[in-house]
Amino acid sequence: MKHEAIAASLNSSGNAPQGGELTEGLTITDHEAAQVQRANTSGATPIVFVHGLWLLPSSWDRWVTLFEEAGYVALTPGWPDDPETVTEAREHPEVFAGKGIREIADYEEAIIRRLNRKPVIMGHSFGGLLTMILAGRGLAAASVAISPAPFRGVLPLPIPALRTASVALRNPANWNRAVPLSYEQFRYSFANAVGEDEAKELYLGYSVPGAGEPLFQAASANLNPWSEAQVDSMNPDRGPMLIISADSDHTVPWAIANAAYEKEKRNQGVTEIVKMPGRGHSLTIDAGWREVAEKALEFAGRFTTITARTA
Repeated sequence: MKHEAIAASLNSSGNAPQGGELTEGLTITDHEAAQVQRANTSGATPIVFVHGLWLLPSSWDRWVTLFEEAGYVALTPGWPDDPETVTEAREHPEVFAGKGIREIADYEEAIIRRLNRKPVIMGHSFGGLLTMILAGRGLAAASVAISPAPFRGVLPLPIPALRTASVALRNPANWNRAVPLSYEQFRYSFANAVGEDEAKELYLGYSVPGAGEPLFQAASANLNPWSEAQVDSMNPDRGPMLIISADSDHTVPWAIANAAYEKEKRNQGVTEIVKMPGRGHSLTIDAGWREVAEKALEFAGRFTTITARTA
């Protein structure tokens, strides 16, 4: 991939981007830089979609269309070294290895700080955890965390979540590896609430190997005071936050999402939670994605001003 240095970046007015100091020493892809430029040129409220483990930015394609039709300008940054396609990801799983939560969060922050306006940030699964981390850094005008992975202070460990995480956790060597899901594992972890035919389509169309390290970091967060799976839920600049949970989610059961809500609601900003009935962890990519997206869109619209895009 071609990259350009983030540390040298300034916004179109020649000033450092909003949000504080630049994130030094990081690079972003030309594609992501083009998305930032398009957002800044448009004048519209940007929305940043953050994907989770075992998925790619393309998992947000239908959401991008919906939100841009509503007047936002969308960005779909990857994690560091993400391949562009599912096929490429399966052919080169090694590129996912060795990526930890802080590195990924810093990468997303580096992109966000190039924007002229604070964006809405939305993420799913580990992308939901990253959304909470980024909002806790004061980078979001509003945020939506969908089935967010747990962080330090979130105590419940339901058996289904442990079974999902055990794909990586059962072998300590997976810390530095990329871990794929078999179809049976994907069916349990993501697609348990859809039919067999749809589950197979989702697996073939979306599932890619995932970094093992974030799973270990989240699993040990409550044992490690220096865990990278930490969220500043009390930052007064966090902004409004919505947590969306799926009531049949094996990967992030309601108990985990609700415990995250209990932590986040101590913030002085608006904090809300919604439970989606009859839905599993695939709620952002399966046939019912629009219902979830529309709840997220309604929440974002309450706290952001939509302006006409000029580009």
